[in-house]
Amino acid sequence: MDTMRDRFIATTSRLLDEDPRLALVLAEISRDGFDGAARAHPDRVINVGIREQLLIGAGAGLALTGMRPVMHTFASFLVERPFEQVKLDLGHQGVGGVLVSAGASYDWPAGGFTHMSPGDVALLDTLDDWTVHVPGHPDEAEALLRQAVASDGRVYVRLSLQSNSAGRPVTGTGFSTVRRGAGGVVIAVGPMLDNVLAATEGLDVTVLYAATVRPFDAAGLRRAAGAGPSANVVVVEPYLAGTSTAAANDALADRPHRVLGLGVGHAELRRYGQMEEHLTAHGLDATGLRQRITGFLRR
Repeated sequence: MDTMRDRFIATTSRLLDEDPRLALVLAEISRDGFDGAARAHPDRVINVGIREQLLIGAGAGLALTGMRPVMHTFASFLVERPFEQVKLDLGHQGVGGVLVSAGASYDWPAGGFTHMSPGDVALLDTLDDWTVHVPGHPDEAEALLRQAVASDGRVYVRLSLQSNSAGRPVTGTGFSTVRRGAGGVVIAVGPMLDNVLAATEGLDVTVLYAATVRPFDAAGLRRAAGAGPSANVVVVEPYLAGTSTAAANDALADRPHRVLGLGVGHAELRRYGQMEEHLTAHGLDATGLRQRITGFLRR
């Protein structure tokens, strides 16, 4: 199976052929994958070099001329390093664009903490009017990317090497119900779905799947929580733990409830290891999730 990043390169290359309004701005990362597209569209495939602030500024400038820019690099260089440009050049100027990241929270541990971005979605939460997609499979990444390019707003598509075994239909809005139960609600975000399903096997819980996390589907969570006297909710995210707990609390503000946010811990893991070892260390493998979810629901 190809990776989400592979699918992004192939899909964007085709979209550049189909849509003369589309432009791609790179900062060296994935440059080789777009060699063919750059030869075919030298005026719309722009590599600014290792200048991430310029990456966003150039994309915003293209948007001001009526183009639809796709800006791409590792998440830490796309959201964290040029955050002021994301805030001002896109948000303050009121223009749209599509940020497509790679690297996620710890896809390339050997790159060190400079190449990890567990806080990217939380950081974007400080800004207004962003749509955030977290696909869990290359098929979902392609579908959500196509939707993002066809829209006019500000969209972040967060790609990862971690993937579920199969893609699911994605609409770009709302959560979908994967499993129904009466003992609580577990929201699995993007590539966490397979581990969540394994962790909750045999438990009397509803499992919701979220490939789009912003806007947060408050109505979908309320429906899943039902009309009982209280609600227990677990949110399992592949980035900073607790990123969506405030949104879940707001959704259930008029009723007694408890929310547990599981994700990447704040503590930096300073040994490289492999992606799977980072999952285990953060308690995001099936065994770790089972222990934490059952412990929470039994209280």
